[in-house]
Amino acid sequence: MAQILTRRGFLAASAGMAAALALPRPSLAQATGLTLQATTRTLDIDGRAATVFGLLNGTGTPGLVLDPGQRFRLDLTNDLAEPTIIHWHGQIPPNAQDGVPDMPMPLLQPGETRSYDYDPAAGTHWMHSHVPLQEMRLLAAPLIVRRPEDLRANRQEVTMFLHDFSFRTPEEVLDEIRSGAGHTGAGAAEEAQAADPHAGHDMGGGTTMSGMQGMEDMPMQGMAGMAMDLNDFDFDAYLANDRTLADPEVVQVEKGGRVLLRVINAAAATVFWVDCGALPGRLVAVDGQPVQPLSGARFGVAMGQRLDLELDLPAGQGAWPILARREGAHERTGLILATVGAEVPIILGLADEAAPAFDVDLAQEARLRALSPLDERVADATPMLMLGGQMQPYRWTINDRVFEDRVPVTARSGQRVEIAFHNMSMMGHPMHLHGHHFQVVAINGTRFAGALRDTVYVPPMSMVTVAVDAGEAAEWMLHCHHMPHLASGMMTTFAVSG
Repeated sequence: MAQILTRRGFLAASAGMAAALALPRPSLAQATGLTLQATTRTLDIDGRAATVFGLLNGTGTPGLVLDPGQRFRLDLTNDLAEPTIIHWHGQIPPNAQDGVPDMPMPLLQPGETRSYDYDPAAGTHWMHSHVPLQEMRLLAAPLIVRRPEDLRANRQEVTMFLHDFSFRTPEEVLDEIRSGAGHTGAGAAEEAQAADPHAGHDMGGGTTMSGMQGMEDMPMQGMAGMAMDLNDFDFDAYLANDRTLADPEVVQVEKGGRVLLRVINAAAATVFWVDCGALPGRLVAVDGQPVQPLSGARFGVAMGQRLDLELDLPAGQGAWPILARREGAHERTGLILATVGAEVPIILGLADEAAPAFDVDLAQEARLRALSPLDERVADATPMLMLGGQMQPYRWTINDRVFEDRVPVTARSGQRVEIAFHNMSMMGHPMHLHGHHFQVVAINGTRFAGALRDTVYVPPMSMVTVAVDAGEAAEWMLHCHHMPHLASGMMTTFAVSG
C-alpha cells in the first residue's frame, strides 16, 4: 500500500526535520549565546497523547546544531517541576560542566539557570539528563557540532534520533524489570539466532566466538550453557524523531542527491540495527569520530552510540525507508526519505522476522579503523574491569561492586591507560567514559588500531580493550549506558590525578 506525499505532508516533514536540525547561526548565537530549556512537551504516539520531557533550544525545537568554530556558550534553564542535570554526551567540557549529580555540581533546581562555556568537540553527539529515570522520560536531544568539511560537502544532513518509550512511569518500568515480570529476552535471542545463525556477520569478517584468543574454554562453556538476554523489557513504542512508523517523519530529498544521516541511539535499553534498504550506505563516523568508510546496508548501534552514514540517492523519483530494527525482536521504527511527488509506502511497526542479535562476535567493531588514531605508545596502566550481573536478583556490577562500593580506575593526567572491559554476564553492555575519547585497540586479546569512540559495546562473554590518554585531573563517570543497568549499580569512576 502507498499514500501520495502531499504538499501538506512535505510541510510537516520539513517542520519535523527542522526540529531535529535546528541551526543557530554563529552571527546570532555568538552575540547572545545559546539557550536551552529542560521542559515538558506532549507527543502523539500511535494516536495516544503522551507527556514527556524535552530539551528545547531558543526557537522551541529540540536539540542544538553548532557550526564550525562556534563556541558552546549556553544558558540552561530548568523549567521542570523537579531537579535535573544535563550531560553533554561525547563532549569534553571542563569537569565542572560535565553534568553529573554532585560531581562536582549539584542538581539544577526548578526555575534555576546554569551557564556553560567551552570549546565543543566536533561530530554527532547528544545531550541527556544524568538522572536515569528522567532519560527514560525522553529528557534528551541531539547535539551536533559540524566540521568545516560538512559545510563544503554537497550533501543534505538528516538526524535520526532513536528512543524507546513506555506509557508507564520509569519507576513502574524499573519495578517490572527488577521483578523479572517483563523479561522475554532469552526467548527473543533464541528466535533471532534461529532466524539468522550468522548474526553479526552482516558486513563480513571479524572475530567469531570460536576464535576468542585466550578465552576459548570459559566463553564457549558459558555460551553453551546459557542463552543471551537481549531485551529485558518490552516498551510500548520505539521512536525515530519522536514518531513511530504509524506516522513517520518524511524528509524531502533531491533526486540523485547525497544524504549524511546522523543516527543517535538515545534509547534507555534498546540496541538497534539501522537498515538502509536499497540505498548504498557508507559508515563514515562512529560516536562523532571519522572512520575509514565502510560500505554496507545494515549497521548496528548500541545505547549511547552514534553512526554517520552517507547515502547516495538514485537519479529518479522515489521513497526510501530507513528503518531501525530492535535487536532480537520484531519491532522497528524509522523515517522515510522521499522526492517530491513520490509514493510513500506504509510500513508496519512489526517486521515479519525478528532482527538478529547485535555484533555478538564483534564483527562490525573489528572492521572499524580510525582516520586519526591515537599516537602509538606503551600503556602506563592496564586495568581490567569485570562486567557482571544477573536478571534475578537484578544486580549489575563492575568488578563485583555497585557504584556506592566502587573502586575507581586511577590514572595521572597525561598517562596512557588501556582498560579491558571483560563481560562475564549474558547481556551486552555499552560502556561510556565521560570527558574522554578512547580508541578500541583489542578484541578478545587480538590487537588492532580500531575506531575512536566514547561508548563501546561489549557483548556477552567477550573482552574489548580501549586506550585512553587521561585528561583533566578530576573524577569522571564510567558506566554502562543501559539505563536499568546503570540504575542498578553498573558504574564507577575514572579518577585522574594531577
